[in-house]
Amino acid sequence: MSKKNANFAADLVAGIAPASQAPTPRRTGIGSSVLTGRESRLAELASGSVVSRTHELVDPARCRMWVGHNREYALLDEDRCADLIESMKAQGKQEMPAIVRRVKGEADYDYEVICGARRHWTITWLRAHNYPDFRFLIDVRDLTDEEAFRLADIENRARDDLTDLERARDYLRALDAYYEGSQKLMAERINVSQSWLSRYLDLARLPRELMVAFSRPQDLRIKHVTAIKPLLKPEDRRERVFAQAAELAEREKGAEQLMPVPDIIRALALAADPPKKSGSPKRSGKAQTVRSEDGKPLLKIETVDGKGIKLTLLPRGGGTRGEAEAALKDLLEQHWL
Repeated sequence: MSKKNANFAADLVAGIAPASQAPTPRRTGIGSSVLTGRESRLAELASGSVVSRTHELVDPARCRMWVGHNREYALLDEDRCADLIESMKAQGKQEMPAIVRRVKGEADYDYEVICGARRHWTITWLRAHNYPDFRFLIDVRDLTDEEAFRLADIENRARDDLTDLERARDYLRALDAYYEGSQKLMAERINVSQSWLSRYLDLARLPRELMVAFSRPQDLRIKHVTAIKPLLKPEDRRERVFAQAAELAEREKGAEQLMPVPDIIRALALAADPPKKSGSPKRSGKAQTVRSEDGKPLLKIETVDGKGIKLTLLPRGGGTRGEAEAALKDLLEQHWL
């Protein structure tokens, strides 16, 4: 081939061969985004900034209450769980998982409920009342007993549906079980003041002989403890209070309407410190002071005549309101014919 033809052939081949081009960048797809997201999630889990939780849907019959649970499961009913029943019906499921631990070596149960007794009761009730497809949503944790107690306390502390008495009894049980009887240590661990904790413990420690007076003990509040606790000392007052409590319990058995807690406390206070029988005041016009059993002035009778009785209440004399009310009642019985 001549040099001229060789040059022509070279030019022809150069024209046919594709020009060198930079590779076209690949468009980022969904798969790439997913992989990136997974990598970020794994990095967060590895660093500890995100904690992964295991949620499961289970048969509630495979779950039992933890022995240290702070709610009295037997007291749950449609009224106490009405809000959850309606909410789950509307949502078609349980939104908030209950916190549980795995149970080992028990044929009848797989989990024990740390927090979520009302949720467990509600799911069980719904399954028995035309909603058989409802399942119990659980969050499985690995917790010690003390950690389980603190977690349950934090979750339920602000809830109105947990009674003061339920919370008080839970605190008293935990005091010895986890804190060696130290109120100071327990108050530090659950982040409350010692005085606040002490009031709950006083409620839980009220003796059974006194508690029989209350047909609905769950109505008792820690505010009632300040009125009840002083009635138990000394021993003679304590015995009178116990006797009155037993009498009130018998009276309540056949009553159509239960006696309110404040009325019960007033009756116990009256039994603890019955007013002295002062008799009718003399008509000499000389004032007479009616005192409590321990000598504290309750009221002063100024005059008694045909028109009526003039008296002065002594609220700063050191007596209780219950003692003053009892003294007035005694006075009415003497003069209101």
